[in-house]
Amino acid sequence: MTTAAWTTGRTFRRGEPGYEQARRSTMWNQRVPDRFPDVIVQANTDDDVVAAMQMAARDGLTVGVRSGGHSWSGNHVRDGGLLLDVSRLDDVTIDRASMRAVVGPGIQASEVIKALMKQGLFFPVGHCLGVCVGGYLLQGGFGWNGRVLGPACESVVGIDYVDAEGVLRHASETLNADMLWAARGSGPGFFGVVLRFHLRLYHRPGFIGIATAVYPIDQLEDVFTWAHRIGPEVPTSVELNVMSARKVSLMRGQGIEVLAPVFADSWSAARRATSFMKSRPRGAKAWTPLLPTPMTGLYRGVMTHYPSATQWAVDNMWTHAPIEDLLPGLRRIADTTPSAPSHLLWMNWSPPARRPDMAFSVEDNTYLALYGAWTDSRDEASASSWAQDRLSEMAHLASGCQLADENLGRRPARFVTDDHLARLDRLRANEDPHYRFHPWMGRP
Repeated sequence: MTTAAWTTGRTFRRGEPGYEQARRSTMWNQRVPDRFPDVIVQANTDDDVVAAMQMAARDGLTVGVRSGGHSWSGNHVRDGGLLLDVSRLDDVTIDRASMRAVVGPGIQASEVIKALMKQGLFFPVGHCLGVCVGGYLLQGGFGWNGRVLGPACESVVGIDYVDAEGVLRHASETLNADMLWAARGSGPGFFGVVLRFHLRLYHRPGFIGIATAVYPIDQLEDVFTWAHRIGPEVPTSVELNVMSARKVSLMRGQGIEVLAPVFADSWSAARRATSFMKSRPRGAKAWTPLLPTPMTGLYRGVMTHYPSATQWAVDNMWTHAPIEDLLPGLRRIADTTPSAPSHLLWMNWSPPARRPDMAFSVEDNTYLALYGAWTDSRDEASASSWAQDRLSEMAHLASGCQLADENLGRRPARFVTDDHLARLDRLRANEDPHYRFHPWMGRP
């Protein structure tokens, strides 16, 4: 390990003691890619980030940025250049009077919601524990109550960032507005280092709860046909998810979980919003009626599907295809699912007709994601290719992909509209003319 004289952070160069530990620690996924930056900087302060970017400019280093390290693909870990770790920038300031918060990129979203809810406030933070807000907000941010509040990036009203030349700047709707536009949905292709996000806050819902049902896998066609049919009618206060795995709760074998978290003004409003669950197919092996559930309980339920110390290979797609066209692929997915915790996620989204103008621009009625997982190297060959292979077979039914679960380096897909991608390219040419920041994987 070496500590650079110009920074209070720590700097590791390839081949030096501590480098490999620093590289691997930037990944939550235990499948760490065989890519090796020339230098890793662990920033502790704004000045560390400024100094690191000035060094990159001086030495001609291309930069990747890590906040929480939950990128499944490890987009931030590249061969050569500089890996800038900003996970230690984790400050939070909440102003209830103005309904605003300012958060560092390295703060865990679950810590943000805990602090907010103590003050009767809310923000659409991510569904998984450990996810930090930096990458989550940049890629769009599909979080709790997101069908009502929109993707989380929609509620980003400003950013403090360091540009490609190492200059600290601010972007808002009235200052450097193009950079705010880009920060709201460009994900790992953003050409700046965000030090703080300025967020619009919301009032805490009066009731948070969930209703569930569990089915055997032989009812796959019935369950997904039902979910597809009722999806457009499900109130936006409900996040209807369908999950399939070799092992699900309350069943010994392969099955399907129907999950309906709800965020409403009252228990009675939540009961009305989840009344559609009465129309679910018969034959459920277990079910729970709507019950109030703390956020800790919702997180605990989600994390049963994402255990730590696991290697993951993930892919996804948006679609509005007819269920008749989707069912053969869904059956093929189920028949080839690797051992748990590998699983299929079907999310009912049904977005509104219009969003604010921002880089984020690809979404659709239904989100389909596959999470291949393994802990034993003997399972790697099948589990690591499952998600990519199955979704490649269904690519003709896809309208794009979501950057949260991107697999762009192995299977390029449309993640913003063509017009928005062209605008991002023009902005990069202006703001980052030397292409100091790595682009999305899968693009030159």
